[in-house]
Amino acid sequence: MHRSMKVCTAVMVLAIASPSLAQDYSQYSDAAIERELAQKADVTMFEMVPMRDGVRLATNVYRPKGAKGPLPTILIKTPYNELSYKVGSSRSALEAIKRGYALVLQNERGRFYSEGDWEILGKPQTDGYDTLSWIAKQAWSNGKVGTRGCSSSAEWQLALAAQNHPAHAAMVPQASGAGIGKVGEFEEQGNWYTGGVPRNLFFVWLYGVDNPLNPQPPKGLDQATIARLAKYNDLAPNKPAVDWPKQIRHLPVADMLKDLGEPTGTFEELISRKGPADPAWRKGGLYHDDAGWGVPALWFNSWYDVSIGPNMALFNHARSVNSDKEASANQYVVVTPSNHCGFNSRVLSGPYKSGDRALGSIDFDAEKEVYAFFDRWLKGDAAAFSASTPPVRYYSMGANAWRESAQWPPQQAKTVRFYLRSGGRANSLNGDGKLSTAAPAADEKADRYVYDPANPVQTIGGGDCCNGGLVIAGAFDQRPIEARDDVLVYTSEPLTEAMEVSGFVRPVLHVSSDAKDTDFAVKLVDVAPDGTAYILGDTIMRARYRDGYDKPKMLTAGAVSVVKPTPITTSNTFLPGHRIRIEITSSNFPKFVRNLNTGGDNEKETKFVVARNAIHHAAGQASYIELPVVPAK
Repeated sequence: MHRSMKVCTAVMVLAIASPSLAQDYSQYSDAAIERELAQKADVTMFEMVPMRDGVRLATNVYRPKGAKGPLPTILIKTPYNELSYKVGSSRSALEAIKRGYALVLQNERGRFYSEGDWEILGKPQTDGYDTLSWIAKQAWSNGKVGTRGCSSSAEWQLALAAQNHPAHAAMVPQASGAGIGKVGEFEEQGNWYTGGVPRNLFFVWLYGVDNPLNPQPPKGLDQATIARLAKYNDLAPNKPAVDWPKQIRHLPVADMLKDLGEPTGTFEELISRKGPADPAWRKGGLYHDDAGWGVPALWFNSWYDVSIGPNMALFNHARSVNSDKEASANQYVVVTPSNHCGFNSRVLSGPYKSGDRALGSIDFDAEKEVYAFFDRWLKGDAAAFSASTPPVRYYSMGANAWRESAQWPPQQAKTVRFYLRSGGRANSLNGDGKLSTAAPAADEKADRYVYDPANPVQTIGGGDCCNGGLVIAGAFDQRPIEARDDVLVYTSEPLTEAMEVSGFVRPVLHVSSDAKDTDFAVKLVDVAPDGTAYILGDTIMRARYRDGYDKPKMLTAGAVSVVKPTPITTSNTFLPGHRIRIEITSSNFPKFVRNLNTGGDNEKETKFVVARNAIHHAAGQASYIELPVVPAK
């Protein structure tokens, strides 16, 4: 893609306030925001933008008042109800126009006043492409568009980046994991799975978002009529509240929304797919790593988001694929210790606490970074965002400090193997489990526990989002979980010096079970001198997929198999006196769907069996964790 950094002197420069005069509108009242927007912006509400198949998408356009152009443009697409005179949209628009940008806000097809049928991600390869073309043709456009947004407003950008549209000059995807299909060793298919285990968050999210019986106005209404209708009826559904802690236990899982009276919709189609390797995952708008990459990007991720691993793997892929060398050379990522979409400048200023854990003062101005990046690529201001900016900036918890690196994991990181050791009784915090760099003896006993799907291990913190309050993400104390006999606990000796662990943490387990299929869940924990056990991250693996998602294979009772859960991704500095801890069990509920242990079609079953599972340690069957350790400078 041609992205000239030169600015033609013949182009009229719009006289507007400089970026340094932009303000933090988060403190303004709603009324004040609306008044200032009316004074400073020309606004077109519900412009109906045609796609190649004739479907029209509802679109708001905000431009600096009186500006004829040419203007750089920021495009945000969303499935949410953001167009209908929402003050949140007005805040974003006011910030953009004060910085000299037009802002285009568009609903995905099938959402509210956008025509057509909705599907997750909203057909980014076609609708996203056609919207870029429409913007580039407008008289007020300078032909350069930057896409931005968090979560659902970020995920559609990924597949679009592979299309290499000439107007797509830059992108800022924030917390975009649900747009990733398969990338490297992660095959989560838009956060639907981890290690082949479905996540419950999407079931809750789809209940709130999917609306198969959504009303739509008659086709062909003009923009003025639709804008007038939207003032009185935004077409938002008003669904009954759900007791999710109770409903999430419903069996079969496949009928969870049907049991609430919901018509058949997206949930039923996705839950019926046969695991992560089902070919249907290739037919939608997910980005897979056999695609190219054509857009410079500034990524924002967070350690306690739902999909930090795939996000960092995709960042690495975008840097290395080189289908567009300029794009691959201009990938940057910022990783904070916040939760999903916690990139607001107010959130990232001053003392920050994740769950139970104080993490110091982050002090990072995300909006300043975003607009500096856009100024470079959309306005041609090469000095706005320096080419010498480190590709990776990440916050290392524990040390509570920002780090910089030329790559992820940091190039100086060395793999250190810690073995899971015990005398055969690692059950609970009171057991004899140890984490050691010394390899086990040939006759070291296995640790055994009972997994009962009727009494799963409760989720406390970690990374998650969008689940109706079922799981509160963050760094919470795990000791209530570690008191259970069905949780194996392995803890190192207190460290004598600080140890930074930054990168992909890889568990390798030798396991056995008397069940045909079961899950193995792993947590990485930082244990403070007072015993507080802060979760850093977790992962899980369905045993049937141990040889590959396209090669499901049942367990043989008592036989030892190797299971390699997908990596935990984090940065944490274990301080002197702290200990490293690994937890192993077979459930993490309600974050993940329970394995019923039958070996059947798990999400369509109502009966379960109790599994007797084991983690093996003996030489030749050692279980261990590989930590990416960054040496102290």
